[in-house]
Amino acid sequence: MEFEHEPKQQVDGVVTTDLPHSDSPSTVDVPINASGHKQELERNFGFINICGLALTSGNTWIALGGSIVTAIYDGGPPGVIYEMIAASFFYWFIAASLAELASSMPSSGGVYHWASVTAGRYGRVCGWFAGWWNFLAWIFGAASTTQILGTQVVSAYALFHPDYTIERWHVFIAYLICSILCCFLVAFANRALPMIESLGGFLVVGGFLVTVIVCAVMPHVNGQPYATDDFVWRDWLNEAGYSSDGFVFCLGMLNGAFAVGTPDVISHLAEEVPKPGKNIPLGMLAQYVMGFFTAFLYLIVIFYGITDLNAVLEAPYLFPLTEIYLQITGTRGGSLGLIIVSMLPLFVAIVGCYLTSSRVLWTLARDRATPFSGYLGRVNHRFKNPLNSVLVCGLIAIILGCIYVGNSTAFSAFVSSFVVLTTLSYSAAILPHLLRGRQGIPRGWFWMSGIAGYFVNAVTCLYMIVFIVIFCFPFSMPVDAETMNYTCLITGGFTIFIALFWFIRQGSYTGPKAIALESSALAKDAI
Repeated sequence: MEFEHEPKQQVDGVVTTDLPHSDSPSTVDVPINASGHKQELERNFGFINICGLALTSGNTWIALGGSIVTAIYDGGPPGVIYEMIAASFFYWFIAASLAELASSMPSSGGVYHWASVTAGRYGRVCGWFAGWWNFLAWIFGAASTTQILGTQVVSAYALFHPDYTIERWHVFIAYLICSILCCFLVAFANRALPMIESLGGFLVVGGFLVTVIVCAVMPHVNGQPYATDDFVWRDWLNEAGYSSDGFVFCLGMLNGAFAVGTPDVISHLAEEVPKPGKNIPLGMLAQYVMGFFTAFLYLIVIFYGITDLNAVLEAPYLFPLTEIYLQITGTRGGSLGLIIVSMLPLFVAIVGCYLTSSRVLWTLARDRATPFSGYLGRVNHRFKNPLNSVLVCGLIAIILGCIYVGNSTAFSAFVSSFVVLTTLSYSAAILPHLLRGRQGIPRGWFWMSGIAGYFVNAVTCLYMIVFIVIFCFPFSMPVDAETMNYTCLITGGFTIFIALFWFIRQGSYTGPKAIALESSALAKDAI
């Protein structure tokens, strides 16, 4: 593993290709960035700001809590804890593999750009699929996170109104308001976003400390017993219907993967942060150190505070932590307070999801990989962002919310594809890099040299290949229309659509280019 003070000036196997159409340095006055395009966005995000984005959009402890009931069926409290540890272990390998590519080719396209370069002569098609998979994943992630916030709002209301019957359209109203507010911030408050993301990072860390302290202390204050060590660490619970506990454990890792599976989030701001080749890998490191630490402690304190697991599993609240917090604090006000503590950073996380998905859509459009690419690939010079892409992402998310009102199973089918789609996009960049002998790309500030790089990439690829399949299995047995896992259907259907669109647009599609790090055309702080 190497940390370079300056990028290497000579890199074997790297080909500096002609820059796409009008972005050639010979034909423009504006310096280019590592994507080979003109530097159009302001680099107004500092290191602390992107760490805030990483912590909020990868807010591991809150994401774990949002789907904890489903996870409990796959092993009980011990299963949730150990599955999170296992998922985090493998995502450290994924994060290291992506950090290396982010340091080498810091582009807002992220895996889309990297797959286009690492795959060599197959780069155009690999990048095409990687980009579209990644965009779909992030727009589904935005919808999923917004839906969690919507359930928090209606569950908080239901907490004080026992006779209240929760309807899906109630969640949709909260979903719609949140979507519009977050989209508005990303679209029209671009210069405030660094401060907002920094605030989000503070809320994640501060909210974690408040929640852990309250959950650890309140059972003692109320004179109620803590859960036993066996309940938290040893009593395995298999309610998934599968006979193999080992398979249930692997299937349960999906919850952990959903919580920690956003290693590429800050890579999509590479063109908005100075010295991204160094700051992006460091931000990924901060995200995964803090994410694992906070998630692990959070799970421990809430499981020791549970007094009635059946009441948690059968609670009428859509947000499962409502009942857990009620048991721990003993008061509805205490439960509401802890919900609000998790709600605030979750709101900022949704802002980050729109920020990320809009940047992915914009990078695809500027390479003519989308419909209406001239419209979506345009940067608004008044608001200093790809405004059109932001608004389209907001519109797509609202449409997904409408699907939730009509059929929650159909909505879940879309949003549950997040992990598989992100994993597919990562594999499209990392697997070719490994198969080509880790050659053909420049060495950035962070580089895993020798056998370490091969080992990390190999473990990453093996994990992704195996678990893409496992995560497509039904969540429980026996299977019916409500419990079926439609991830394979959604992912396969969109992949077919992407393939068909490839045949339509491949003639005009340009794709990202490999740019030598010593190129004189590079803008200041581009690497």
